[in-house]
Amino acid sequence: MGEFVADWPDDADGGVFHRLASAGFDFSREWSVDYNVDFESWPPADEALDILRSEYGELTLFPPDADGEGYVQFQIVGPVTYERVTSVQRHVSSEMQPFGGVCESWGVFH
Repeated sequence: MGEFVADWPDDADGGVFHRLASAGFDFSREWSVDYNVDFESWPPADEALDILRSEYGELTLFPPDADGEGYVQFQIVGPVTYERVTSVQRHVSSEMQPFGGVCESWGVFH
């Protein structure tokens, strides 16, 4: 495989992509990407959870604890690209905004 070169923006998501590339991440395969949705108040509204379930399937709820605020997590399997990750974040944030939710963090185990 040749050298991977990408021009990601200088933002938080672009920084994650730069770190993944530096660690030898294989962008040519599909991965399970975890997306986290933070809510202003806990627990999230049932309607918000129903919307997320209908689009993304199984959800994992992480209630607030001594280490931080609670969040809801879902996974999407597919290629890991800047455009795909940021598109999912924008879409979910837009849908969750009426419920005090925002999707600004994601991760992939490799």
